[in-house]
Amino acid sequence: MSTIIIREIQKTDNVAIAKVIREVLIEHNVPKVGTAYADPSLDFMQENYSAPKSAYFVVEKDGKIIGGAGVTQLENGPKDVCELQKMYFLSEARGLGLGTKMMEKCLGKAKEFGYEKCYLETMPYMEEAQKLYKKFDFDYLDAPMGNTGHTSCPVWMLKIL
Repeated sequence: MSTIIIREIQKTDNVAIAKVIREVLIEHNVPKVGTAYADPSLDFMQENYSAPKSAYFVVEKDGKIIGGAGVTQLENGPKDVCELQKMYFLSEARGLGLGTKMMEKCLGKAKEFGYEKCYLETMPYMEEAQKLYKKFDFDYLDAPMGNTGHTSCPVWMLKIL
């Protein structure tokens, strides 16, 4: 029987989680420019999420990283708004309820950090992800918040924590 663990990222996870994220983005034909694919932080996830009021969690199955998600202060946004970031799962991780567990973990951490709202950006064709976000009471916005650099992500959502 497989063992699945959700835990905080460690420095030794950097290469594996960057590979997972890039693989999922390529699978979904997401543009490489203006998305998480091109983020300079992608290869240094643990270091970036060690900042105050930031956390990133990985999903590990039998010792292999199969997904992850995190929260941090929305860049150039109000101080009470965090951003749900880099929530991606390999195909083998989908359909196991891990998205729900990860949302609970990230939103719980956001509340613990004192954030009042959680923002996210996604692609229009990532419909399953949007269903999950709506299940957690995220609402669509008419314009982006902050300055994430993800100019190719035209779907913006916000949740009141």
